[in-house]
Amino acid sequence: MRTTLNLRANVRVGAALLLLTAAAGARAGLFDDDEARKAILDLRNRMTQVEQRSADDSAKLRDEVQQLRRALLDANNQLEGLRADLATLRGQNEQLARDVAELQRRQKDIAQGVEDRIRKLEPQEVTVDGKKFLADPEEKRQYDDAVAPLRNGDFAASATALAGFMKRFPASGYVDSARFWLGNAQYGKREYREAIASFRSFIAGAPEHPRAPEALLAIANCQVEMKDNKSARRTLDELLKSYPASEAAQAAKERLATLK
Repeated sequence: MRTTLNLRANVRVGAALLLLTAAAGARAGLFDDDEARKAILDLRNRMTQVEQRSADDSAKLRDEVQQLRRALLDANNQLEGLRADLATLRGQNEQLARDVAELQRRQKDIAQGVEDRIRKLEPQEVTVDGKKFLADPEEKRQYDDAVAPLRNGDFAASATALAGFMKRFPASGYVDSARFWLGNAQYGKREYREAIASFRSFIAGAPEHPRAPEALLAIANCQVEMKDNKSARRTLDELLKSYPASEAAQAAKERLATLK
């Protein structure tokens, strides 16, 4: 742009010189030296004014160009700043999304943990010997722990645990079954009188229990072990009369045949 302005100024100067030469030749005889000098000075003044205006225009244009450059540079800096801010915001949004996802996961884990703990404390429906009832988790655990030694032949441990269970949970739905197994544990310990008492208590409290016939048969066995065959025969007769269709009744018939 600066080259174009200089070229224009040179053209203007050349044209002015040509005009001056032509005017001097045409009017040589008409003007004297003073008039020629005046014309030349006037022309020079005009050329100076033209050059000055051209220089002013060039300077003004240069200032405008510099201003535009600064404006473009500022705009570019602002754009870069906005891009950096946008990148920062995107990073913050991504981090925020990750934080929210992690918070939701933790909240879900906490809720699940609380639900699991509540479930462990809530009564659960259980079925024992065909009987359905609600039992607390701790109640169920203690019953299972009390019966487990009996299956392993540890009658003493089972008898102690079953007695403790009935004392702690006297209204439990497990009580009838616990009393039946207590009688079996006592029988295993050869505590026949205690076993008979437990079985009698069991039958009195739950005469319709599916194990009631077994309890009568167990009483008869205890009486046989005590050499009380007379009482054993009465018990077996009671079994046949009360539960004639039970499997225990068939065993009672066979046992009666062996007793004298």
